[in-house]
Amino acid sequence: MSDLNATPRASRFTIGLFGRRNVGKSSLINALTGQNIAVTSEIAGTTTDPVYKTMELLPVGPVVFIDTAGLDDTGELGKLRIEKTYEVLRKCNLAVVVTDTVAKITSFEMEFIEQLMRRKIPCICVLNQCDKHMPDSDEFEALKQTARVPMVCASARSGLGIEEVKQIIITNSKYEDMEPVLIGDLIHAGDVAVLVTPIDKAAPKGRLILPQQQTIRDIIECDAIAVITKEHELKLTLERLTVPPAIVITDSQAFHKVSADTPSEIPLTSFSILFARQKADLAEMVRGIKRIESLASGDKVLIVEGCTHHLQSDDIGTVKIPRWIRQMAGEDIQFEWARGACYPRDISKYAVIVHCGGCMLNRREMQYRIEKAREQGVYITNYGMLIAYVIGILPRALKPFPVASVALERNKLI
Repeated sequence: MSDLNATPRASRFTIGLFGRRNVGKSSLINALTGQNIAVTSEIAGTTTDPVYKTMELLPVGPVVFIDTAGLDDTGELGKLRIEKTYEVLRKCNLAVVVTDTVAKITSFEMEFIEQLMRRKIPCICVLNQCDKHMPDSDEFEALKQTARVPMVCASARSGLGIEEVKQIIITNSKYEDMEPVLIGDLIHAGDVAVLVTPIDKAAPKGRLILPQQQTIRDIIECDAIAVITKEHELKLTLERLTVPPAIVITDSQAFHKVSADTPSEIPLTSFSILFARQKADLAEMVRGIKRIESLASGDKVLIVEGCTHHLQSDDIGTVKIPRWIRQMAGEDIQFEWARGACYPRDISKYAVIVHCGGCMLNRREMQYRIEKAREQGVYITNYGMLIAYVIGILPRALKPFPVASVALERNKLI
């Protein structure tokens, strides 16, 4: 079991190592983390699946390093490994392009660096294996001019330059504005926030699910007070508070009862909507709700979950959401599913995407998914917003967020 006090991977600054096979990516990540977490070998293509390692890198804070398969892998399996590597690229806050003193900077590295620039992913370059040959100052300056990104010489094998690699990572990491706040702009010090947390059957025994954990942590960070209750005890909880809470946040599946038991003057929303605001785009997802209204017979809907879990008999993604959509739009609506890191490149065949809150995905990955939907003319919305719409409380659930409320009015959903 992972440490419940550890920063979730999706909230960590993500640093990916990329390059051709056998340039020393795995050796470098071992040297940077001080642990043998990645298997190394002289045989090209040793790394097959991405390898993750979380650590603290001050002053950046909690980070996750990801070792990836070589971008020049070959064969059918090689193509699949390269696809996995590009899945990693989507979530990176910083890319480390690794090359060696033999190949140096070739057109291969240049094309990849240019791709990073187009995607607006900050990057640096590490010239590895410099224990074999250390370029002189003129050669190094020429290499830097060719790469057009910050560069450092190192040797993962001998430890040469590893501290310099860490420093150049720190210098080029824009970690201060990595993610917008989760709840910090909705409450003040001393406020009470009531969290309605049904015991989720899919959660491991004895643990709250991740959105609940993170929201509690954020409330404490704001010097506010978190009061946690289940849906059937909410009414009693509110009666026993001497002052009304600043907000009530609920699991979306309990929206109906929680809305009925929460006085209308108390702001109300859900964990799913909070996370969609932090990582995605609520206004865009309002337009997705509008699209569900106009689904026609035979239209396809993609339901996306950022994690994988054991499916329950009345599972939200595979049972409840399809049922609600068919009740609104007809029985002939077709459904497909994607889970975890899997997100289809071609989504043009879908009329709309219904996405979970994305608590297991970082903001860069969620932004990538939204942008792909825009590019291909596909509408996208969110679990929590769909549930609120179905039971008729979407305006109330979005009232704490002015931008989303304006989008709601413009799309005439209220």
